Amino acid sequence: MEYPQYDPKSDNLPLSDEELSTLDDMLTRLPTEASMNIEALDGYLAGLLLSPQALAELPGAAWLPTVWGGDGEDLEAAGKSENYPFVSGKQRKRVMLLVLRHLRSIAWQWAAKPELWEPIFSVAESDEEGQDDLTDAEEWAIGFLTAVDLAPDAWAPLFDDAATGPLLAPIALLGGDDSQLSEADRARLNDPIERDALSRAVLDNVLQLWAARSKT
Repeated sequence: MEYPQYDPKSDNLPLSDEELSTLDDMLTRLPTEASMNIEALDGYLAGLLLSPQALAELPGAAWLPTVWGGDGEDLEAAGKSENYPFVSGKQRKRVMLLVLRHLRSIAWQWAAKPELWEPIFSVAESDEEGQDDLTDAEEWAIGFLTAVDLAPDAWAPLFDDAATGPLLAPIALLGGDDSQLSEADRARLNDPIERDALSRAVLDNVLQLWAARSKT
């Protein structure tokens, strides 16, 4: 199976809201629980772009199959077609094209108009009149950390660094393993207001990480 490679100079057009909805629907309808939804995908692509491991040098096969939960190694033995989890090669190509376009769109926004970038988070309407809606970046953060797991040794210095570590902390808290958290951190995540504050911090922190990466 051949996979396209990310080209930072491509002129891919950003996805429309309708295309984003289509991509989310195509992924969530796949017959595997390991596929990403649009929030996790958005975070995953952001993590790939911020990774110390240059995405343009990474083969598509090393990161694209993760979007739909992997291609598997024993499809024939399991009686599944070579296109699994897709129904056809055409559907697979359609998803890959949409993913690559969304990836390029994020990179373009960060470089050209970072103030307009809006990560895809869950939003819950507040029960209290006059209070802002509450955001939840958990799925986004899980996707981001999935990208981190592709190059943990390269990411480790960033998490340990005095400047970048605090910027990554909200992502690690929102998307990390609950069993590894302190009681204080669990309490923060169980508080919708605290979770909202952590989620909103992610946006500015990611842009700061991008700015720092662009200077290197």
